[in-house]
Amino acid sequence: MRIAMIGAGYVGLVSGGCFSEFGIEVACIDQDAAKIERLNRGEVPIYEPGLDELIERNVAEGRLTFSTDLKAAVGLADAVFIAVGTPSRRGDGYADLSYVHATAREIAQAMNGYTVVVTKSTVPVGTGAEIARIIRETRPDADFDVVSNPEFLREGAAINDFMRPDRVVIGTESERARKLLQRIYRPLYLMETPIVHATVETAELTKYASNAFLAAKITFINEIADLCEKVGADVHDVARGMGLDGRIGRKFLHAGPGYGGSCFPKDTLALAQTARQADAPLRIVESVIEINDTRKKRMAKRVISRCGGSVAGKTIAVLGLTFKPNTDDMREAPSLEIVPALQAAGAKIQAYDPQGVEEAKKLLTGVDYCESAYDAMSGADALVIVTEWNAFRALDLARIKAEMKTPVMIDLRNIYNPEEMAAAGFDYTSVGRPQRQGGTDHAK
Repeated sequence: MRIAMIGAGYVGLVSGGCFSEFGIEVACIDQDAAKIERLNRGEVPIYEPGLDELIERNVAEGRLTFSTDLKAAVGLADAVFIAVGTPSRRGDGYADLSYVHATAREIAQAMNGYTVVVTKSTVPVGTGAEIARIIRETRPDADFDVVSNPEFLREGAAINDFMRPDRVVIGTESERARKLLQRIYRPLYLMETPIVHATVETAELTKYASNAFLAAKITFINEIADLCEKVGADVHDVARGMGLDGRIGRKFLHAGPGYGGSCFPKDTLALAQTARQADAPLRIVESVIEINDTRKKRMAKRVISRCGGSVAGKTIAVLGLTFKPNTDDMREAPSLEIVPALQAAGAKIQAYDPQGVEEAKKLLTGVDYCESAYDAMSGADALVIVTEWNAFRALDLARIKAEMKTPVMIDLRNIYNPEEMAAAGFDYTSVGRPQRQGGTDHAK
């Protein structure tokens, strides 16, 4: 069995590496020659726990290769996976499918015998049909089927998500293509992983619907957190009481500064645009998008408020820059709204992130990037926790107080206990939980 994975980005590298772990020969193809050179030197261009070891092992076993030669790889492949980017278009938020369409044309020209063309990229409903049209138009004699096989990978836990998924969705009406995908996913069939067989259109929509629903859960609990602050309730206890209901579940009921990343922002925009074009607008999704954008902007105002109404001339320590822990991904991260707003208000920013500093430097200027969490706190008037890295969960409170000018902490991820922070003498603020004051109220 041979696979060509077109696109050596996040989805392509994780999927290609995991398929090779199944014992399949995988050729990862990318037009970025510099990226391919790095991969062939053993350098993985993204941070994902366990990915470098997985790639190294399968390259050594001869099952995983990297190349810019799409024609050669597709000509030998039983299945070709499209894993190129589908960024949001400027202006309308609709997914930019130019890379997908261009890849479909190249695949058509390179196919040699029956080939299954599989979309791993997140694409709007109808893209599979468009890929089929492009291939037929480019190569009228082509023998192929198009399958939608969306990914459901969480950054930071992607390898486990691929190897032990909640489900695999396979969208095709071709029995021939379905049998080939069953061979590819044979290890998961043996583990009795739920396999959802559907049409191409149903599989495409399932991906968007899943991400939009998860984004809605995050947005819902964030709004409940705002209400908790007004009425004296604790959002942690509310979320636990909700999550123990099997119909709701605990996951994604964590209040914070809003969702970010490479998926939820662009996928909710694309789904909302698709729905409007189909004259079936999704008002809930549209509200989720609006509320989340507003929330990220409001987080800087929360920090300013806790600093006495002004941060002009003050030093703010920021812990965490990536949109979530265990990744170096800065796309749509809340820090991209919070940091510039604080700078515009006159603050000096000292920031630290365990993995995201190099990516952050490309997007956030005028920031003093530090070597450790404690370096970031040195002389700071306030500390803001933006990303819940495990390294930030058990910081030495006495050392924090010694490093900082004033013990003011704004915990946007609720990783500390309000009572313990008050007892330690901190002016501590979290999200959706009753305020507990310790020591002097430096916000007044």
